[in-house]
Amino acid sequence: MVRHLRYLKLLKFATILTIAVFLAAGCGSKSEPAKPSASQPASQQAKATLPNMLTWSAYDIGSGGYIQAGAMASALGKKYDTKVRILPSGTSVGRLTPLKSGAAAYGFLADETYFAVEGLEEFSAYSWGPQDLRVILQHPATISLVATKQSGIKTPADFKGKRVAWVVGSPTIYKKAEAFLAFAGLTWDDVKKVEMPSYAASLKGLIEDKVDAAITIPTASIMYELESSPKGIFWPEFPASDKEGWDRIRKVAPWIYPGKEDRGAGLTKGQPKELPQYSYPQIVTYAKQSPDEVYALIKALDETFDLYKDADPVMPDWALKKAGKTPAGAPFHEGAIKYLKEKGIWTAEDDKWNNQVLERMKKVQQAWDKAIEEATAKKVKESDFPAFWMKMKKELVGD
Repeated sequence: MVRHLRYLKLLKFATILTIAVFLAAGCGSKSEPAKPSASQPASQQAKATLPNMLTWSAYDIGSGGYIQAGAMASALGKKYDTKVRILPSGTSVGRLTPLKSGAAAYGFLADETYFAVEGLEEFSAYSWGPQDLRVILQHPATISLVATKQSGIKTPADFKGKRVAWVVGSPTIYKKAEAFLAFAGLTWDDVKKVEMPSYAASLKGLIEDKVDAAITIPTASIMYELESSPKGIFWPEFPASDKEGWDRIRKVAPWIYPGKEDRGAGLTKGQPKELPQYSYPQIVTYAKQSPDEVYALIKALDETFDLYKDADPVMPDWALKKAGKTPAGAPFHEGAIKYLKEKGIWTAEDDKWNNQVLERMKKVQQAWDKAIEEATAKKVKESDFPAFWMKMKKELVGD
């Protein structure tokens, strides 16, 4: 009941944020820098170069990503008088389109960042292709294949022969499941793939005994229902020490990395389990975005951290020591790197990772240009182009 009330409070908070940010969006100019508050030191005032108004895209109203974006927007308004308009969307394309068109400068995104820079899934279409995106900060979030206790699943190897949810039309979900199965050397052929119409349906399927395992986060409200149901809940671990297992995960989903978690249903505070993590959400923009503005934004988010860190239990993970580290779905923006270096967060290892991803992105973008050129010469139909592109990508990039 307490957890259910907390969930309702978060929904109420999200609704209030929606009203606040849209009312705020009616004021302010995009061209003038925000005025620093009188309480700021003179040196800080001189560096406060945030625009009077920013537009962000984010996940749907009520989602964790929207709540986090709203809390940050509120903090920027309080300290810098910067108005932030948030454009919510339930689809990957819906969140990236405002960035591509210029209607929004920043997006609170997740796996679609990686799909977009690689030209995968929805972004393999003629109208998209590899996007030159950059990350400013990335919020580490736990996500894994959860099992019912009743299923008897204890380790990733135990998924073999079990009923695993496949969410139709949601590559961000089924690619993760594929990656976690790969940890134990399994594929979809080794399990009973159960097609589910939505993410919510896949989780409800655990309680209704339609599936034995599904992809989710530990703090999802329905996980607390599963924990208290006769089916029970269990989180198989993915130890970082299993290097071969993690190599197999990265071949399927390079944006996922090892982590530990003790928050959520079926977990005990102070006794963390080794579970996979990914960036949700990550603040993303295009490479062409002004380095000075990106620097000002990450600096402002750092300096207002105390204003939003308690808005949600996961908000403390936006601290630079966690959110300013690699890996992420795309390389970090140069403006963000400048600030992270000044704060002593960015290391040689981060630089190495960033440069490797930049080099790969260059190859992918060159491959796309060649694919477009050949497809045009061969008059490849638009409906056939995604398959044509993937074939050429494999030949030219090597995967």
